Amino acid sequence: MFEWSEEHQMIHDAVKRFMDEEVRPHVEELEHGDTPPYDILRKMFKTFGMDTMARSRFERQIAREKAGTVEAAKEPRGDGGGLTLIPTIELCRVCPGMVTAMGVSVGLTSAAIMSKGTTRQKERWALDLLTLDKVGSWAITEPGSGSDAFGSMKSSARRDGDDYILNGSKTFITNGPYADTIVFICKLDEGNAPKDRKVLSFVLDSGMEGLEQSKPLRKMGMHSSPTGELFLTDVRVGKDRLIGETEDAKGGREGAKGTFMQERSGVAAMALGIIEQCLERSIDYAKNRVQFGQPIGEFQLIQLKIAKMEVARMNCQNLVFRTIELSKAGASMTLAEASAMKLYSAQAAMEVALEAVQVFGGNGYMAEFQVEQLARDAKVLQI
Repeated sequence: MFEWSEEHQMIHDAVKRFMDEEVRPHVEELEHGDTPPYDILRKMFKTFGMDTMARSRFERQIAREKAGTVEAAKEPRGDGGGLTLIPTIELCRVCPGMVTAMGVSVGLTSAAIMSKGTTRQKERWALDLLTLDKVGSWAITEPGSGSDAFGSMKSSARRDGDDYILNGSKTFITNGPYADTIVFICKLDEGNAPKDRKVLSFVLDSGMEGLEQSKPLRKMGMHSSPTGELFLTDVRVGKDRLIGETEDAKGGREGAKGTFMQERSGVAAMALGIIEQCLERSIDYAKNRVQFGQPIGEFQLIQLKIAKMEVARMNCQNLVFRTIELSKAGASMTLAEASAMKLYSAQAAMEVALEAVQVFGGNGYMAEFQVEQLARDAKVLQI
């Protein structure tokens, strides 16, 4: 794939109109955290039939699983995910935080269940996440652990008869304050050394006794994506909530790594949206901002900045195209490849956003010109 098809362009145009009519008028309240993004996202899902497509794919997969088809989860997608990446790109041009809120619910949380859960668990929790009827969060990060997510993990599961007792706290959890469904990742406490303990994943529902969800945290950017903390105190769960319904289902460490791969490969689409918007606004500003008797776009320094933005746009678009082609073929990246994609695209988005602020000068530091917001939002892609 070397360019968007005519069908893709039509979707681009339709999604862009939706952004202009349904998202841009609400950016102010979304940015100030006054309005959670979920109702707007649900409207987008219904407008473009994303909920119907998700339900149809889900029903086909469940039917194959019940018929005994082993490779049910590896069905090649005809479009390679292109039609779902387009809303991600266009949302990131306007309000990147909404993509994070959507992606963690529809993507990471549902993927954790769909990849390692039993058919019964998928039917119980995953469909509502895939259609965004319910909000999901994927809880792995803890106050004392960042990159060393498994090594420093203190959240625990202790056997108690046929049940488990869960304890621990999680932080920086996207959708945490509003999540209906939570995938909670912890270690099985068998009295052995922490480094040797199994990693297990459990599905929790909001309102369970002993589960506390914090209010949204204040942060640098991505204000339209609610982020919070989770606190578990002696939360009792049955084995039906253990992903895979067995401690040997590889739903812990292996499942989390698979989810990491999906998250990292999606960063390229987010970066592309940020870069495209920064580039478009910078070109327009360079044509119209007059200094020293001429548009600033006539100066070679500004031309060089814009040229480098275009190089970054082309590279990130090619990474997105590669993601689409791999998905079409029913293949996926290695964790190393997905990490490399995240490294480059996140760095490119941050550099382009900061250069856009520089092109705008003092105006770039002001909220009304948007590049200030995009620079703040881009930073989290690197973290």
